[in-house]
Amino acid sequence: MTAAPSPEARLFRAQRPLILASGSPRRRKMLAALGLDFEIVTTEIDETAKPDEKAEHLVKRLAAAKARAALITEDDSWVLSADTTVVLNSTILGKPGNNEEAAVMLTRLAGHRHEVWTGFGLLNHQRNIFVCHAIRTEVRFADWPPEICRAYAATNEPLDKAGAYGIQGLGGFMIQEISGSYSNVVGLPLAEILTEMLRLDIIKVVQT
Repeated sequence: MTAAPSPEARLFRAQRPLILASGSPRRRKMLAALGLDFEIVTTEIDETAKPDEKAEHLVKRLAAAKARAALITEDDSWVLSADTTVVLNSTILGKPGNNEEAAVMLTRLAGHRHEVWTGFGLLNHQRNIFVCHAIRTEVRFADWPPEICRAYAATNEPLDKAGAYGIQGLGGFMIQEISGSYSNVVGLPLAEILTEMLRLDIIKVVQT
């Protein structure tokens, strides 16, 4: 599957073939909005955290695994991968399995600060280059009562999201304060990713 923006929306242009190793519509939308053409390759890997594994290590490990799993060619292509997780008091919160699990997660988050970690990787097989970074954002939920958490969970929006909420969607109302990258909470820390992509000559700015 290939995503392509409208010509007038181009801000950056890929210098070489680019693969997004993610089926996330949010990541796809953010990347396409920048003007980049890319192919989408979804991967299936075990995202279970290892015993006592820290969030920073987990998201980097999974981003690396996704990048390697999505490498479908050995030409001069670049693979961009990412993995996001939420941490509350050292406990990693993944994606809820159902509305009830989502409501429990949201109730635990209400009134508290938590961390959102996204690991991203950039892989090029031909050049033998792989870079991987983890970005942290701190988020504080308002002190919502359980009935509000259950009502939001019932919308089904939380079901495919780490921590059971989407900051870019309806779930944005849950958040009282954020410190760090907003796009990191959505699932792609754009400033850090674009900095690396420009440094590695993966993309260039479109001249007007």
